[in-house]
Amino acid sequence: MNIFINNKPYFTEEENLAALISSLNLSEKGLAVAIGNKMIPRTEWSSTLLDEGMNVVIIQAACGG
Repeated sequence: MNIFINNKPYFTEEENLAALISSLNLSEKGLAVAIGNKMIPRTEWSSTLLDEGMNVVIIQAACGG
């Protein structure tokens, strides 16, 4: 299915948010995810189904100063 990740088109065969994050090889530590401007708690990633055209925003915290 075609979705958007951080406003860029992306094709995935994953069915839920947890599988998508895993397929992107992202560490869950320091990661925040929103769909449709609503933050999705990590406890809900497995139950959050992806849908065609969905806009997923992924923010990775970074250390620095």
